[in-house]
Amino acid sequence: MGAPAGAGQRNCRALADAGGIDGVHRVSGGQQLQSVFVFPLLGGGGVTKRYGMFLSVLFCAFLCGLGALHLALPDRAWSETENRTLAKRPDFTATSIADGTFMTDAEDYIADQFPGRDGWTGLKARAEQLLGKSEFRGVYLCGDTLINRGDEPGEQAEKNLGYVSALAETAEVPVYLGLIPTASEIWADRLPAGAPVPNQSAFIQRALEETGLFGVDYLSALQGRAGEKLYYRTDHHWTSLGAYYGYAALCEALDEEAVSLDSFTPKTVSCDFNGTLYSTSGVHWLTPDTMEYYVPEEGVTVTAPQGGGEESLPLYDRSYLTKKDKYSSFLGGNRPECVVKNPNAATDRKILLIRDSYADAMAPFLSQTFAEVHLLDLRYYRLSPAEYARENGVDGIVVSYSVQNFVTDKNLVFLRR
Repeated sequence: MGAPAGAGQRNCRALADAGGIDGVHRVSGGQQLQSVFVFPLLGGGGVTKRYGMFLSVLFCAFLCGLGALHLALPDRAWSETENRTLAKRPDFTATSIADGTFMTDAEDYIADQFPGRDGWTGLKARAEQLLGKSEFRGVYLCGDTLINRGDEPGEQAEKNLGYVSALAETAEVPVYLGLIPTASEIWADRLPAGAPVPNQSAFIQRALEETGLFGVDYLSALQGRAGEKLYYRTDHHWTSLGAYYGYAALCEALDEEAVSLDSFTPKTVSCDFNGTLYSTSGVHWLTPDTMEYYVPEEGVTVTAPQGGGEESLPLYDRSYLTKKDKYSSFLGGNRPECVVKNPNAATDRKILLIRDSYADAMAPFLSQTFAEVHLLDLRYYRLSPAEYARENGVDGIVVSYSVQNFVTDKNLVFLRR
């Protein structure tokens, strides 16, 4: 049955009153409310197609521009933000093509040398945070603090416990095992609800039981002061205050009295420290950390082997305070071997620390109690630690590592030499 005569006109008038044809909304009486440009957006027309083509061309131009910029800019060897060496341009050879390494290396190279990489990394983290994400590349965002998730103890951890036991069998002096809990253990209450992290307390207890060694109870020293600023908010290391409590625990294990905290006057040396977790996570919007020195340098000397002789080093290398890696200002960063001496120390004892970088911030405090503090970093030192202890007449050996580093470090194999 056909539409009634005039129905089309009535429908058109009704649509016009509602703002359908000319895009003008009206109410009864013909009063204009608002103009809306409807058909070009919802209808056919060439506007939508032209707009889509424009976006496509713009996106292609953007990619081409980035590619040209990538080719024009020189490659970077080092990333200050991430504190690591960046991938180099891979060699194009028949072998690398055949075994697939060229494509893998090329992907790493493009990712590392991508123009504005640091900015894109931070932008990605911010976008994910706005979507409700709280973990960024193994780092939890806990309010104004970044906390590393850490690794579960596995096969490497068991091997390392065996290597420590082997050292105790060959050394002629007592060997102590000190495992430093990280922020995920001490500040577990700050983590996102249900965040999976290793049970470091259980591992520390098991490590001491299995090795039967004397223990440095870093865990209790830090647990009782969890409300204090023990760790940096943007870095995985402990602060100078946390290092002091570690020093006090080590002194207690070696039957020595630690210098009281009140004896030191902390000095702020930096207010813009962004550490390793800042770099790893891409979370670049937190307030930077403050770094402090507690122990005065007067009377304390630091030496390291250099070309058959000795090189004198500062207790604090302030040149690092102008760089991103400010934590390396303690003892000047990673060194295979160094000795901290203080003729005015409270005792004439000599100790050997086989350690990770947590000991760098603790060494200034140790210099106040022990006349000589020898430090070996097994990432670079390849000789026998037991023989080193004999040659240098140390009174005791302390294997001091953060739990995270201990369960993953493959260099502790050199303890058994």
